[in-house]
Amino acid sequence: MQANRQADNCINRCTLTTAVLMFFIIPITILFGMFFLDDRKYYFISLLMVIYAIIPFAMIFENRKPQARELVIIAVLSAIAVAGRGAFFMLPQFKPVIAIVIIAGACFGAESGFLVGAIAGFVSNLFFGQGPWTPWQMFCFGIIGFLSGVLYKKGILKNTRLSLCIFGGLSTFFIYGGIINISSLLIFMPRFSWKALLATYVSGFWFDIVHTAATVFFLYIISQPMIEKLERVKTKYGLM
Repeated sequence: MQANRQADNCINRCTLTTAVLMFFIIPITILFGMFFLDDRKYYFISLLMVIYAIIPFAMIFENRKPQARELVIIAVLSAIAVAGRGAFFMLPQFKPVIAIVIIAGACFGAESGFLVGAIAGFVSNLFFGQGPWTPWQMFCFGIIGFLSGVLYKKGILKNTRLSLCIFGGLSTFFIYGGIINISSLLIFMPRFSWKALLATYVSGFWFDIVHTAATVFFLYIISQPMIEKLERVKTKYGLM
């Protein structure tokens, strides 16, 4: 009983730490890189974000040593997200990354979803091209992975195709699309204006629609078999 209480307290601290990092420290870090480093040190900012993502994940193992199989499954999910993005390189915005990140968060918790999202964004851009947009993409993927873990744990996000597809579609369009459009304006325009922001959203609307459709499509196809197999792996090996 006491061990379960300690585990719950550890998870709550990890989730709180992730939330602080994601909603305060990471945005400040990205803006610092933009306005004080002239958006030229994006590798450095991306590396900081990977470190931020690792901190709450490492806190999960506060009272014990991590087992290799617990780390391997997160690495595999990150690799699947990267490979999935690369496999559909010929179809702009039609990528399964967010679907994989949502599944990771739902199965292994908010911290793992955040970590898989951040790593997938960074590593996949080694193939698609690094730039000042990389930290923003890592941030967006991480947020969605974090929220999927939190909502799944609270029972708001259900283990059904309908629930996962609705969450995936809304988070892709409003969270990823909403933030990336703002970042595009900040990166490529010399100054901010509401008219330019509106134009950015209008021009990016169909890209966001395609990305949303891709997330819903992949969640509908792969969510149930992947979650079923990941839950069996968790039960068999006593993972996180």
